[in-house]
Amino acid sequence: MELEGPPEQRSVVTLRDVAQESGVSISTVSRILDDRGAPSRTATATKVRAAAERLGYRRNVFASNLRRGATGTIGVLVPRLTDAVMALMFEAIERAARRQGYFAVVATCGDDADAERRATETLLDRGVDGLILATARIDDSLPASLRERGIPHVLVLRTDGVSPSALGDDETGGYLAVRHLLDLGHRDIAVVTGPWFTSSGQDRLRGAQKALAEAGIDLPDGRVISTGYGVDAGSEAGYALLRPEARPTAIFAANDNLAIGIIGAARNLGILPGQDLSIVGYNDIPLASRLPTPLTSVATPFDQIATTALDQLLSPQPAGVPIKRALPSLIPRASTSRIS
Repeated sequence: MELEGPPEQRSVVTLRDVAQESGVSISTVSRILDDRGAPSRTATATKVRAAAERLGYRRNVFASNLRRGATGTIGVLVPRLTDAVMALMFEAIERAARRQGYFAVVATCGDDADAERRATETLLDRGVDGLILATARIDDSLPASLRERGIPHVLVLRTDGVSPSALGDDETGGYLAVRHLLDLGHRDIAVVTGPWFTSSGQDRLRGAQKALAEAGIDLPDGRVISTGYGVDAGSEAGYALLRPEARPTAIFAANDNLAIGIIGAARNLGILPGQDLSIVGYNDIPLASRLPTPLTSVATPFDQIATTALDQLLSPQPAGVPIKRALPSLIPRASTSRIS
């Protein structure tokens, strides 16, 4: 339905209004007012821009993006936002996207492959320009499906070894954590790693094993627990490891939630973190430094990872180098101390 009244009295001025005012076609107005190219200096262009200014025309960026097959929106898929690491990662992605003129929208899917697929299709149905996935399992078929369909995507925090990925150097992080414990004199060290299906859990364990091997120390199977990344999983692992007859002097937990769960179990058993038991976490979430016994942790550079992921998603990547790792750093605190 056509709007009534002269253009200058309407709340929205259209290309049609500018075309009528300047006496040229709508397509000519659209081409002249498209600010993605070099501005035209012709008399017609000058007349069109003057008419647009006089009428108060404002370009509809969203509609323009739709016409050229882009919406200026990035879809981000995470298992859950109740996980502090995933919340920190999304916030970093949102900041990086905003700096480049994009809007980031998030969807969650738990650890369920079907839910992940449905959430992905929902984001794609809404016209996102690309996807950033923090959900990639080693056995996940989604990245391969996106590659086959030619859908721009980047994996963050984890990698399948093929799709473009931005993550921390988890092997180096695991090495730093256990090297710190070794430097404090610990020799009986346990590792509570993440789920077997995550590259991050496997890489952090590999780094821990490397540090122990350099020191000539074996890591028996009984000193390795693979579990989920939650606090409850850490608590269960803590009770399993902290039996009086076979207690390690130090534990490296592959994320801070696990470490917090272990600390809770230790306190319930009358074991003082930082005195009777040294504990190192991973990711350095904000809570880590605010615990009653501040947690030594390996800091993940979330903002650097997010910036790299956006660059990979929005810029053509050279073949053969799709995986980029950012170096983590160890933050020593009171939860670790020299062995008596």
